[in-house]
Amino acid sequence: MIKNIFLDLDDTILDFQKAEAIALSKTLTILGLTPTNEIISRYSQINLEQWRLLEEEKCTREQVLINRFKILFLEFGINCSGLEAKEQYEQLLGVGHYFIPNALDILETLHTQYNLYLASNGTSAVQASRIKSAGIEKFFKEIFISEHIGYNKPNLAFFEHCFDNIADFAKDETIIIGDSLTSDIKGGNNAEIYTCWFNPNRTINNTNIFPDYEIIELNDISTVITKIKEIQK
Repeated sequence: MIKNIFLDLDDTILDFQKAEAIALSKTLTILGLTPTNEIISRYSQINLEQWRLLEEEKCTREQVLINRFKILFLEFGINCSGLEAKEQYEQLLGVGHYFIPNALDILETLHTQYNLYLASNGTSAVQASRIKSAGIEKFFKEIFISEHIGYNKPNLAFFEHCFDNIADFAKDETIIIGDSLTSDIKGGNNAEIYTCWFNPNRTINNTNIFPDYEIIELNDISTVITKIKEIQK
């Protein structure tokens, strides 16, 4: 029986893509640049590539936060400081929040039935601000941020730290739900817990990372948990 549910934050509970585009647009405007769709789209691609490098332990968090802007500015021939852009962007990213459809209702329902834990690779200060703005801290037994722990998803050490801080923890009573195959699902596989890929865009999985379950709407979480209960009978 599932007792513990780990939930990712960005693009699982809160709409990070929307927050990213708005914060980046404002950042570029403040820096005296025109926030075109081309620049915003390319930044999103670079940002994802940089976070993947962090997941693979090929760079540091600080390098990710600055290099994504350095690479962007170099490609577009923009003469701006990556550090200045990083600081301005993080300040703006932490302002406000945008929920994924049905996320708030799901949290309100699940937290009365299961032990909920938030597991995020995001920057601590930014995530803390967004979590507070969204008013969702009350739903979680514990919030695990990789920058605090010292390890990032999918590193097994991240999950072992989480498990060590949960009383009477059992892997067969635990599932992780998130939108990232390389972070959430691979991490869950490494930790030997149930995994559920939140895939609202119906992205084709061309990787060798395989979730136990896949959903396109958060409302389907209860169906997944019911299936696990049936298997465990």
